[in-house]
Amino acid sequence: MKEQFLLLIESHPGLIQKVCNMYCYSREDQEDLFQDIVLQLWRAYPSFRSGSKATTWLYRVALNTAITRLRQQPKAGRFAELGPEALQVPAAEESPSEEMAAMYRAIRQLSQVDQALTLLYLEDCSYREMAEVLGISETNVGYKLNRIKAQLRTLISLA
Repeated sequence: MKEQFLLLIESHPGLIQKVCNMYCYSREDQEDLFQDIVLQLWRAYPSFRSGSKATTWLYRVALNTAITRLRQQPKAGRFAELGPEALQVPAAEESPSEEMAAMYRAIRQLSQVDQALTLLYLEDCSYREMAEVLGISETNVGYKLNRIKAQLRTLISLA
């Protein structure tokens, strides 16, 4: 089970890192959130149904962890078998352009749920996948995305 889990995490390090970048400003906070997400994924892994899409499950857990910012007390013994290699934060991608930095600043002004929806949209997830991750209808996804796009245009034009 450990090997399968590690393979899943290693297959999608950018997914977790993007969630961390979206919800945290400092490198230290990003690293803390990364570790919180990996630990939450490990906890939830036994209930993962391999019939569902792995990225949908990963996003659901990562976004829920980021949004609620659950700060668990250290339980070293509970996760000892996972090993330190799972908690290593991958090297950061190159610094974003000024245009992308402005976009991230505008996205951070949105509500946490709207930030999550924007991240999923930027990852080219289908409306169905977005609805499944966030627990809303596909129609609601479309409505919210139109509202978010208008809001982002306004925020960027004011910057």
